[in-house]
Amino acid sequence: MSVRNPDVLRAFLESERARLGAVIAQGIVEGGESLGYGNHMADDASEAFEQAKELALHQNARRLLDQVEGALVRLEQGSYGLCERCGENIDPARLEALPYAALCLHCQQRVGSS
Repeated sequence: MSVRNPDVLRAFLESERARLGAVIAQGIVEGGESLGYGNHMADDASEAFEQAKELALHQNARRLLDQVEGALVRLEQGSYGLCERCGENIDPARLEALPYAALCLHCQQRVGSS
């Protein structure tokens, strides 16, 4: 994947959007089990842990999907690669690592990692 080739970048971001959408949809379909119906308190504790873990994974996938969709919008608007906070160019190495990065490293450090 190359952030210097807009077509390759767009294809990568669109495939990530599809992948994350599938992850989110799968989590919604598989959810819905209730606690309190196990044979033992340990069964309920294990189920509660699994539900919390799945919720955290779902929330992370949703957050990443929002970032990917934002990168696609910036690509369409011609502002991809510019920091949304300070307007400076985002280091190409950062974009290679995180193609959906919206902030330069300096601004990201100011707002905290997310």
